[in-house]
Amino acid sequence: MQISDEDFQRLINQALETLPGEHVKNIANVAILYEEDPTDEQRQQLLLRHDQTLLGLYEGTPLSQRQGMTRILPDKITLFKGPLSRRANDEVVLQEDIRHTLWHEIGHYYGLNHQRISELEK
Repeated sequence: MQISDEDFQRLINQALETLPGEHVKNIANVAILYEEDPTDEQRQQLLLRHDQTLLGLYEGTPLSQRQGMTRILPDKITLFKGPLSRRANDEVVLQEDIRHTLWHEIGHYYGLNHQRISELEK
């Protein structure tokens, strides 16, 4: 589906508002942004095959691994507009995919594994 940058940002903002409060309000020093597609470098770092899709990416040091570090660069969560919008057939599905992907990447910020992220999302 086609969606403007402004509408995609609006859906990200709406998704943030619907995520569990304590997890979202405690995020600090994290930029949440979007790009059209992952870069070749990002795909190579994750060892993605040509047939694999990346919807979002957390880049940084998870809270669970910081162990007293105080001077670190901001973390970054990137949602990929291209893959997300290509898999959605309407805005409702896109909104849910954005919400799910954002929640997943926020889970990585907290140092959670995939199983725990899924458990907390329910």
